[in-house]
Amino acid sequence: MSNDKELTFMGHLKELRTVITRIVIAFVVALPVSFYIIYYLNFFDILKKPATDRFPDLPLIYTEPTEMVGTYIKVTLLLALAICLPYILYNLVMFVRPALTRRERTYVYVMLCFCAGAAFAFFVLLPPAFGFLFTFGSDVAEPMIKVGKYIGLLTTLLFWIGLCFEIPIVLFFLTRIGVIKPEWLIKYRKVWYIAAFVLGAIITPTIDPVNQALVAIPVILLFEIGIILSKIARRRKVASSPEA
Repeated sequence: MSNDKELTFMGHLKELRTVITRIVIAFVVALPVSFYIIYYLNFFDILKKPATDRFPDLPLIYTEPTEMVGTYIKVTLLLALAICLPYILYNLVMFVRPALTRRERTYVYVMLCFCAGAAFAFFVLLPPAFGFLFTFGSDVAEPMIKVGKYIGLLTTLLFWIGLCFEIPIVLFFLTRIGVIKPEWLIKYRKVWYIAAFVLGAIITPTIDPVNQALVAIPVILLFEIGIILSKIARRRKVASSPEA
């Protein structure tokens, strides 16, 4: 019996090594594609869009000899990761697929809502946020933004807003495995509302309450969606239990 278990364990390790190897190869292949898009197809014009929509003549500068090179490397790595992300997710899902039920497999793919969160940040949140940042105190000093700082702020906001859009999925699975209950979420709803505005203040780089509300309100709505999914998860859990 122990030999069979050991063989199964070693088989999983070999499969995991294969998955990791495929992911690394996909990432390496995506790197030159990513560099070509960034360097020859003016990808930076897309990244500058949230700022240049309102400030078309806003210059991005660099003040250190290696800053522009470092920024290119950072964006190349991030874009390569984004390019091969579907392949990475596919391999990870296929690896854990035997451990998932049919219904749970469906919700693994709903993690693409991260992309919806990033898109919301890029097209809705960032333009007014940059509008506030680049006009505040403009009568005192002219904004000249370092390209490294701009890209760092942009990618950070895209990442955290994307994570916020995972809230309904997280609440569904936590209910599914019995960690939380819908009643608990409803009971502490007011606390979550306050936390949403605190989170908005932390994520947004401005002190403007309008921009903070652009984060807080979607987070509150996502929490309410999470409550609905939590109720659905509990009903499914009860229906699939042996005693039902």
